[in-house]
Amino acid sequence: MNNELSASFERLTELEAKRPTLIEGLPGHGLVASIAVEQIVTQLGLDHYGNIVSDAFPQVASFEDGRIRDLIRVCAGGDPTVMTLQSDVVLSPPASRALSQCVLEDLAPEFDRAVFLAGAPAETEAQIGDVHGIATTDGLERELAEAGIELAEGRGVIDGVTGRLAIACYHADVPAVVLAVKADPYLPDPTAAQSVIETALEPLVHFDIDTTELEEQADLIRTRLEDVAQQFRQTVQQQRPGRQEDPTMYQ
Repeated sequence: MNNELSASFERLTELEAKRPTLIEGLPGHGLVASIAVEQIVTQLGLDHYGNIVSDAFPQVASFEDGRIRDLIRVCAGGDPTVMTLQSDVVLSPPASRALSQCVLEDLAPEFDRAVFLAGAPAETEAQIGDVHGIATTDGLERELAEAGIELAEGRGVIDGVTGRLAIACYHADVPAVVLAVKADPYLPDPTAAQSVIETALEPLVHFDIDTTELEEQADLIRTRLEDVAQQFRQTVQQQRPGRQEDPTMYQ
């Protein structure tokens, strides 16, 4: 792989968590993963473990509360044993390839399994928050069943960076689950994020997250994340010009 497409993990602290579960929170449909994982990081008080950096990532600066920060961050904690992956920007296919390779090489030896979150456009309001699981192994299928998470029926596609990470884990024999959730087809969706936390992540990862804020501050969250949501929609349109939203395609 040439330097332009490579990425590296810059460790900031020692990992206290023993074989944590990685939970992915990268921007996708409805920003469900981003919203859910931000809530998890805040609620659990996870430590900033390190950053993933690459020349393939957008050459922009991210900041929060007046401080510059890296675009792609990894947080972790030991009680419960959780690791998270977050990004402030939507990644292009070359950047996604670099990220997935780094996750496999630098992070996969440290985590026990990966949980990826993917959204698809809900066709009705009643569908918003519906969650189904997709597993890479028989053991993880059993874990989904024990957690009360139904398997996704029929055929479908997991697109974008989440799909690339999932297939990379599958081929590398890294245990992984995709939680596919129906979300608002146009706006950042705190309701879908709340649902995936309460109905899937809590029983699967065995932690307790207070999601009251997602309900009480839904409008504020949508406003704060609308720029990222717009960036995601533009990226999808550029990659699939002229195609309509597909309810069987998760990303």
